[in-house]
Amino acid sequence: MALRIQLITFSFLSSLLLLFMLCLGSQNLNERHSLNFGFANSYPLPTGFLVGVSIVVGVLSGGATAAVIVSPPNK
Repeated sequence: MALRIQLITFSFLSSLLLLFMLCLGSQNLNERHSLNFGFANSYPLPTGFLVGVSIVVGVLSGGATAAVIVSPPNK
């Protein structure tokens, strides 16, 4: 159980760190696009920020998946 908590904590903290660095790095980007969700459009955001957020979500979901799948070590 402790291994699963460690994996989830590590993936959550690393995702927050990546998101923080992404927000700092995309402050002055001029080319902005909005996403069409079918029923509404998102606020215009820089392309690099949109790609970076998808990477952060992938890191978070991958860490959570690894925490669910991992089996405890045999003693």
